[in-house]
Parts: sequence; C-alpha cells; structure tokens
Amino acid sequence: MGKIISVVNQKGGVGKTTSAVNLAAGLGLLGKKVLLLDIDPQGNTTSGYGIDRRNVKASSYDLLVGDKTIKDTAVVTKFKNVTVVPSSMDLAGAEIELIDLDNRNEKLKQKLLPVRNDYDFILIDCPPSLGLITINALTVSDSVMVPIQCEYYALEGLSQLISSIRQVKRIYNPNLEVEGILLTMYDGRLNLTQQVVGEIKKYFKDKLYSTVIPRAVRLSEAPSYGEPIQYYDKHSKGADAYNNLAKEFLKKNKGWK
Repeated sequence: MGKIISVVNQKGGVGKTTSAVNLAAGLGLLGKKVLLLDIDPQGNTTSGYGIDRRNVKASSYDLLVGDKTIKDTAVVTKFKNVTVVPSSMDLAGAEIELIDLDNRNEKLKQKLLPVRNDYDFILIDCPPSLGLITINALTVSDSVMVPIQCEYYALEGLSQLISSIRQVKRIYNPNLEVEGILLTMYDGRLNLTQQVVGEIKKYFKDKLYSTVIPRAVRLSEAPSYGEPIQYYDKHSKGADAYNNLAKEFLKKNKGWK
C-alpha cells in the first residue's frame, strides 16, 4: 500500500516545493514508484518537472472540484519512476468552490485512495496556507513532512503548524502523523542556524531529519530548466543532499506496508 505524505508549511519561501520535487526524483532514482501531486495554485512543482500548465488538459483542480480521476490527470514524466498530477491557474479559485460542496474535506481522498496501491509513495505539494485545499491533503495523508528554513520566525511558524496538524488529526484524520521536519537553506557557519537547530532538537528531536538541505545556487537554477536537481546537476551539493534525504526517508519507512 502506497504511503501518502503531504509536504506542508504555511510560510512561503522555505523550500517546500523544492523538497517535494527533488525528494520525488530521489525516490524514483532509488527504484520507488512515485506519484507527485501539485495542489499549489502557483504550480511550481508542475514547472519544476518541465510541464507547461497552459497546455494541461486536466489538473489537480479537476480532481478537487470536478469529476476527473488520477488516471485522467496524471502525466508520466521523462524522469525515472515519477508521475505528476499538475496544477493549473484554476486552482486559485478552488477554495471558494469547495465551500459549497458536500464532503468538501474529502474530495482528494475520494480520488487518491483507489490508486494508492499503484505507487510506493504519493507526495502532495500543498499551498503555503492552511485552507480547504491543504485540509483535503491532510485528510487523506498518512503523514506530513515539514520543510523549514533555518531562521527565527520558522520556530514560531512550526509550533502553529504542529497545532493545526493536531487539530486536523482530531477532527478529520486520526491516523495523521508527522513524517519528519526538514531543515532547508542550511548554513552551518551562522550562529542563528545553530540556535534554530538547537531549539528544534529540544522539542522535535525524534522527528528531525539528520539530512539538511544547504543553500545552493544550483538548486535555485534547476526549476528554470524544468528538471529536478539530480538531473540538472547530479554532482552538485543539492543533488547529494536530496539523494541522502531519499535514502534516510526510505530507511525510516522500511517497515511501511
């Protein structure tokens, strides 16, 4: 049974999409079959895999609000073992449209559960907010991965996010767990970085990945070429980091059935 993981942070610019894109690629290279859903209206995961969303016939919007299935929307990419459900401009209005629908928190669940056995892992790149679209993702997910930037405000945002995850767990999804907390834009030379890491370890030590994602120019460049970092520059620090994350992720999920 494929594991469903939402990649979430209500704060933008923390490496959320970068992590979803490159973890999926890393898992694919390790032989795992991955479905990557882009439910962020910005569509950066979609473009990060070289998909032009202006030419997409059906998208994650049609999963949430329409009657399309995963089969209707999935795009098999040229990157090993990774299939993407792209985003579209229409997603920007999906929050409002979902309000009037029955079972509005379970629209994604209805579409994903029938195909979860077709994949080893299903990653969902969520919007930088905790609205109905993200709640749809959390309702169907087994766990949540939280990428956070190594800065002071990240700590404040993390405590708010963990509180929201607990609330969703209580109301909609009793099986929801925190998969792990991933440090991004890491610079070990900075005192602030060490302070942030120290605080996170104090409260979430068992959930913190030992792999950290460094600040790296090549990681920033890769999306403009429509490629995950492992394909854009496989010898870069960023590629090494996400490959290591994929290995650590698999090790933690060794017993997953």
